Amino acid sequence: MLSNSLLRSSFLALALIPNTFAQSYLNVTDPTQRAALALDALQSWYNPSTGLWETTGWWNGANILTVIGDFADAHPENGTLQTLARNVFATTLLKAPAKNPNPGVEDRQSGGKASSTVWGPWGSEYKKYLDPATGEPHTVYPTNWHTVSITPAAVNISAPKASDWLDGFYDDDLWWALAWINAYDVTFNSPYLILAEDIFLAVARTWGTYCFGGGIYWSHERNYVNAIANELFFSTAAHLANRVEFKKQAVYREWAERSLDWFLQSGMLNAKGTINDGLTRDCKNNGQTTWSYNQGVILGGLVELQKASPSPKNQYIALASHIANAALAELSDNNGVIHDECEPNCGADGTQFKGVLMRNLVDLQGAGKDDFRKAINANANSIWENDRIALDNGLNIFSVDWAGPFIQPANASTQSSAMEALVGAVVVPCSNC
Repeated sequence: MLSNSLLRSSFLALALIPNTFAQSYLNVTDPTQRAALALDALQSWYNPSTGLWETTGWWNGANILTVIGDFADAHPENGTLQTLARNVFATTLLKAPAKNPNPGVEDRQSGGKASSTVWGPWGSEYKKYLDPATGEPHTVYPTNWHTVSITPAAVNISAPKASDWLDGFYDDDLWWALAWINAYDVTFNSPYLILAEDIFLAVARTWGTYCFGGGIYWSHERNYVNAIANELFFSTAAHLANRVEFKKQAVYREWAERSLDWFLQSGMLNAKGTINDGLTRDCKNNGQTTWSYNQGVILGGLVELQKASPSPKNQYIALASHIANAALAELSDNNGVIHDECEPNCGADGTQFKGVLMRNLVDLQGAGKDDFRKAINANANSIWENDRIALDNGLNIFSVDWAGPFIQPANASTQSSAMEALVGAVVVPCSNC
């Protein structure tokens, strides 16, 4: 268990994270050093008083927490990196709940239906929508959410509550569940795993949409059934099945199998092997953009399900490889660099997407027959060589177009997304790529 005193001391140690690796070398070729330089710049946006990263949003924070965990997991022998990761996990656990943009929405629902308008402590609505022209998801934060800090309530850090991380958008909830699973993998501190379980179970209570009697909605508004929420639900269940105590494993394995079966029945996986954004009201594939993160999350879930429920002929890995190869064929340019359709003008959500694909492609590389080493390293190398600038203070930052050239804005979202590819090259090196 993580003691209160340990978590508090971790927070106090994190007043500032020093730029241990801050250099602006143009000729850095070592993958670990590149990732360390990326982390330096990423942490320049970290606000230890909120536990989140300035310049980006709430759900993005869960993904940033995860890439830090990925890097720490790749270098368990590096004491400095391990301490940094543990400090960030602890600080975010303590401080971030105060920034939840829509806390308690589930409690404000009546009669099993969401209220038409939900207001958070900032006095305005937290919502998401799809761009009518491009289909790109966008998050609208409450007024002053980015600038006003709310004093956090007392948090029981030895037994954190799922309600602190629920905001009525089930994809957000499950990004945080996966982030805390990642923190558990690095630290083996059981409160992180218990928190992830509780978040998942809260979302599981919403199971059952107007499509085929299963799946989950995008949000408490229950007006859209989409890929990302359901992939996250599946992946979280599969991850938990491999980590919880033995007597619980069957429950999460069954949830993973059930949600995967529903997903494959839904038709969001198209004939090309890629995944569209969601379903129409009459439960047909809506033909919306094949965003990179929709091709990514399912890969990690399938890898975990293969471990939890070994299938004949590795069918889950075979399915993951099929999706991954289709995604790379559709989303990569002639140099193997991945792009999303919104580039170079992606919103604050779209800039996060490609890193999610890279993270899960790395997981698949460790489990599959197909070799994705070249694709991982092609993206990492292009980011470093074509999509980077070195600031006067020595920090190296990255923007949205991994093929380059570097364009503004660059922020914690673009940085962490690019860092996933750089960490991928650490985990899956390729001397001949």
